[in-house]
Amino acid sequence: MIGTVCLPWWSSFCRSPEFLRHSRRTRHRASKIPSMDFVQNHYPEGFTHCFGCGRLNAHGHHVQTRWVDGEGLATFEPKPFHIAVPGFVYGGLVASLIDCHSIGTAAAAAAEAWGVDFVEEGAPRFVTATLHVEYLKPTPLGPPLELRAWPVEVGERKVLVESELSADRVVTSRGRVLAVRMPASMGG
Repeated sequence: MIGTVCLPWWSSFCRSPEFLRHSRRTRHRASKIPSMDFVQNHYPEGFTHCFGCGRLNAHGHHVQTRWVDGEGLATFEPKPFHIAVPGFVYGGLVASLIDCHSIGTAAAAAAEAWGVDFVEEGAPRFVTATLHVEYLKPTPLGPPLELRAWPVEVGERKVLVESELSADRVVTSRGRVLAVRMPASMGG
């Protein structure tokens, strides 16, 4: 665990036996996630159509998260049509990148905490329960965008992830995503 954060709207979950059991697990276990592989490559075939990260969505962003030393890392190169005003990236793209990268990070963090072998079992699937994006300064259009995300809490059903998006090594946005296990009604 990086640290314990319990927000008021999440406090009943933070006191639950399942949270306490999982929050005490160590993050120093040997990872069963190939370090140079992308998390999204291990989503089950039926769940690879997401506009942000789905490898089977021909029109999507194809966000690809690598799990390295307890953090999710990704790079995205915005295209000229990702424009808001000349020279700057559209804020909706920033939110979408933070969202999908955080979900990939949640899958990797949960797999590591639960001892899931990505190669044998695939990545656990999560969906976004809440997304908060803080735009710190305009994101320039042109340089590759770097995404970095880390788990704050890993529970049995939920993972809280914080993230940063940078351009030219300057953090332009921060995000906070509450990821929940994909419900059975969605095929999870």
